[in-house]
Amino acid sequence: MLTKLLYDGSFEGLLTCIFIIFEERLKDFSIEKKAEATTELFGDHQDVFTDSIKADRVWTGFKKHSTKNQQQQILKVFLSEIKGMENTLATYFINSFTIKKHRGNDYSNPTILKISQVAKMVGREKHRMEAFVRFQHTIEDEYVAFVEPDFNVLPLISAHFKDRYADQKWLIYDVKRSYGIQYNLREVRLVTIDMLTKPQPKIHSNLLSSKELKYQKLWNTYFEKVNIASRKNTKLHVQHIPLRYWKYLTEKTMIP
Repeated sequence: MLTKLLYDGSFEGLLTCIFIIFEERLKDFSIEKKAEATTELFGDHQDVFTDSIKADRVWTGFKKHSTKNQQQQILKVFLSEIKGMENTLATYFINSFTIKKHRGNDYSNPTILKISQVAKMVGREKHRMEAFVRFQHTIEDEYVAFVEPDFNVLPLISAHFKDRYADQKWLIYDVKRSYGIQYNLREVRLVTIDMLTKPQPKIHSNLLSSKELKYQKLWNTYFEKVNIASRKNTKLHVQHIPLRYWKYLTEKTMIP
């Protein structure tokens, strides 16, 4: 009988599910987030409470059988939030623990191939976010940017922005997931701000510094002047900068 494991959506929660699969020797299982789970008339379900000790045992054991690149792939796949990827990850872990000659680069294996494909998708989104984030300077001397990535990449880009803007206070807020990462000149922390959870949040001009307003006008003027109408290629432009990013790009929007 299928055993449905319901977890809290955290990475530690997923690792706890994998521990239970081994501990209870489950053969037929399905891992789902509690918030997305559907109840069924037939079948067994089990609420999994995140256990950091069990999770650490699974991750420590996995690191002994994997490379750093494979570990990074696992994290990227988890952050993809693609429905059903928990089961793909669980299968990957099981194979790495039980198959003596398990090779993480054997792309003839459908599980390994899927892991690689999804990790590359998330990696591309990470690089795009690092390129397309547009900060706005506020009167509080903080640089604020809104993003809406396809995948949950904020945990992957925090180190990049901390290194690049180490002397500035900044906030990058994920509108789609209603949370952000904030740097206070010492550390990066996760934040949630209810007032920023609107579909298309904008910072009112009254909250922007005078310097920011001048720079935005200057940038918009420059962008208009360098564009040559006769050489306009919208199709190519969209390939490099997909439309879904435009509403958060200074050069594509007017000052609020």
